[in-house]
Amino acid sequence: MEVNQYLEVFIEESKEHLQSCNQHLLELEKNPQDLAIVNEIFRSAHTLKGMSATMGYEDLASLTHQMENVLDAIRNEKISFSAEILDVIFLAVDDLEAMVQSIAEGGDGRRNVTEVVDKLKLIELGQSPIEPTSKAEVAVAVAEGSASAKNDYDEFELTVLQQSKEQGFEAYEIAIALREDCLLKAARVFMIFEVLEKIGEVIKSTPSVDQLEEEQFDQEFSVTIVSKEPKEDIQKKIMKVSEVEKAEATPIVLEAYRQNDRESADVVRTEVAANEVDTAESPTQLAKADNKKKTSTGKQANNSSKTIRVNIERLDILMNLFEEFVIDRGRLEQISRDLNNQELHETIERMSRISGDLQNIILNMRMVPVETVFNRFPRMVRQLARDLNKKIALEIIGAETELDRTVIDEIGDPLVHLLRNAIDHGVETPEERIAKGKSEEGTVVLKAFHSGNHVFIEIEDNGAGINKDKVLQKALNKGIITEQAAAGLTEKQIYELIFASGFSTADKISDVSGRGVGLDVVKSTIESLGGSVSIDSKEGEGSVFSIQLPLTLSIIAVMLVEIEKEKFAVPLSSIIETAIVKKEEILYSHNEKVIDFRGRVVPLLFLKEVFDVPGHNEDDEFYSVVIVRKGDKMAGLVVDSFIGQQEVVLKSLGNYLNSVFAISGATILGDGQVALIVDCNALIK
Repeated sequence: MEVNQYLEVFIEESKEHLQSCNQHLLELEKNPQDLAIVNEIFRSAHTLKGMSATMGYEDLASLTHQMENVLDAIRNEKISFSAEILDVIFLAVDDLEAMVQSIAEGGDGRRNVTEVVDKLKLIELGQSPIEPTSKAEVAVAVAEGSASAKNDYDEFELTVLQQSKEQGFEAYEIAIALREDCLLKAARVFMIFEVLEKIGEVIKSTPSVDQLEEEQFDQEFSVTIVSKEPKEDIQKKIMKVSEVEKAEATPIVLEAYRQNDRESADVVRTEVAANEVDTAESPTQLAKADNKKKTSTGKQANNSSKTIRVNIERLDILMNLFEEFVIDRGRLEQISRDLNNQELHETIERMSRISGDLQNIILNMRMVPVETVFNRFPRMVRQLARDLNKKIALEIIGAETELDRTVIDEIGDPLVHLLRNAIDHGVETPEERIAKGKSEEGTVVLKAFHSGNHVFIEIEDNGAGINKDKVLQKALNKGIITEQAAAGLTEKQIYELIFASGFSTADKISDVSGRGVGLDVVKSTIESLGGSVSIDSKEGEGSVFSIQLPLTLSIIAVMLVEIEKEKFAVPLSSIIETAIVKKEEILYSHNEKVIDFRGRVVPLLFLKEVFDVPGHNEDDEFYSVVIVRKGDKMAGLVVDSFIGQQEVVLKSLGNYLNSVFAISGATILGDGQVALIVDCNALIK
C-alpha cells in the first residue's frame, strides 16, 4: 500500500484523536466514576492504534496499545481510576503527540517511551506507577501478570479468526504450563511453536513471542491457533514435548469477543431483529448478519455527513484568485458607470451579486472554530495550577465561534500569555483566597463571541485584580511615563500601562512570571491582525482582558475618501458615522481642534496634514468628517470628500514600507488607482 497519499489525513486525524483524549481525560478527572468517558478515550486510542499500525508506525501503535490496555482495565473495573493513573496516561498522550509531530515534520515517529510503558504495565497489573521499581522488577511483574492473562484480540486478529472459521478451521486458545524444574524455558517454547506450526497457524501468544524468547514469564503462557485438527490431537502433540506439564485447548467463541469489541469501540449499529437471532443456525451466520447490519448503518452515517479534507494551501490559492477577481469586478463596475450602458450595467450587477455569494462561501470555507485553539488550554491550565499549588477551574464559553484561519494561526500565543498571567499573577493561592472570604478554587473564564464584523475573546479571572497604584509606581520608576502625565491618567489608562515594553508587576521572576512579561508582544501581535486589546479590573475581585479581532484579514469593507487628488480607504469596522461640520462648530481644547459629537468632545485629525498630502490649504466653510473609534476613544478624520462604500482587497505594502505610520496596507481600485488603507488604531492614541 502506498501510504504517502494518506499521510496528511493520518496526521490530522491523529491530532484530533489525541485532542479528544486530552479533553476526555480532563472530564474524567472531574467524574472518575463515569465509565462512558473512559469508553470515549478507549475509542480514540483504539482507532489511533489501528491507524498507526496500518501506516507502519510501530512505536506509536505499541504505546497506544499499552495505553488501551490500561483503559480497558479501568472500564472493566479491574483497576480503580486515580490521579496517579491520570498523570501517567497524560505522559503517554504527551509522548504520542511528540511522535505524531515528528511524523508531521518528516520524521519516523520513533521515541524512547520505555519509562511510560513500564508505568502503564504496572498500572495494568494493579500496582502503583510511582513506587520506585527496577527494570527487572517490572519485567517480573509483567511476566507474572501475563501468565494467567487471557488473550485479547484486536479487530485484525478477530477478522483472521472469523475468516479461518468460515474456511473450515477451528480456533483454539491453548493454556500451556512448563514444569517447575524446567531449566531451558526458551528452548521448550521454541519446540512447542515448532509443533504448533506443523498442525496449524499461530495467531497470537500471551506473553508475546519476544517475551517468551527472553523467558519473561513464569511457567505458564497461552497461544491462539487455527487448525483443522481436533483439540485432543493438538493437546497430545504438545504434551510430547519434554518438560511440558499442561496443555489445555479451549475452542474460541468469537461472538463474545465481537460483542465486547463493538461495545468498546462504541459502534453505532441497529439491533439484529429477534427472529434473525433466533433462526441463526450458527455463530458464523449471526456474525454475518451483524456485519450486514453494520455495513448498512455505515452507509447511512456517511450520507448524513459528507465532508472532505482540503489542504489549506489550496484554499489560500483560491482566495488569492478571488481577490484578483474582486479587483477586476471593481474595474468593470467603473467601466459600466463610465459607458452608461444599461445592458452592461445589469450584467455587472448580476455578476456582483453572484461574486458576493461566492465570496461568502470562500470566506466561510476558511473559517475555523476558535475551539481549535481553545482545546489546548484546559490541559495547560491544569498543569500550571498544579505547578503553582493553586486550585483553578477553567470555563470555556463560545468555543464554536468562527474566525479566519489566518487569524486563528496567530492568536494562540497571545492567549497563552494572557492565560498564564491570569493564573500566576491574577488568581491567588487557596490560602489567600480563603483569608479574603473567597472559595479556595479560582475561576478563569475564556469566552468568545461575535459582534458585527468582529470576534471578541475575553479572559476573565476572579482573582486579586490589578493594583493600579503599584502599576503607576512601576511605570514611573521605569520612566514609561512622567509625573505630569501620570496625574491626568484615567483608571483604564493606568491599567493599559502594563502593555508597555519591559513592564512587569512581578515581585520576583518565576518560570511563569508576572502579569506584564510578554504583554507588549501580545498587544503588538493583536494590533498587527487589525485588532485591539483592552483591560478592565477591580482590585480584589478580578480582571478582564478583552481582545477584538476582525473576522477576516483579506477582503474588507471600506469608505473611500478623497484628499486633494489622492484616494484613501477607511475600514467600515472603525467608522461610527460620517458628518458635515460647519466651520463655526469647531472648538478649541488645549490648542487642538475638537467638535462636540453627541455630548462628547472628539478631537479632529486633518488627514491632509497627517499624511503630508501636497496641495494648497483652503479655509473651507464646511468640513467632511469621518467619526472613527478605537475602544472607547473617538476621533474625527477630516477629508476633502466622500466617494462611497466599497469592498476592497487588502494588500501588504511589502517589507520596505511596513513601518509607514497609520497605513495598514493598500488596495487597487476599479479605475486602476492605488488607495492607501488608513489604520485608525494607530491614529487614535
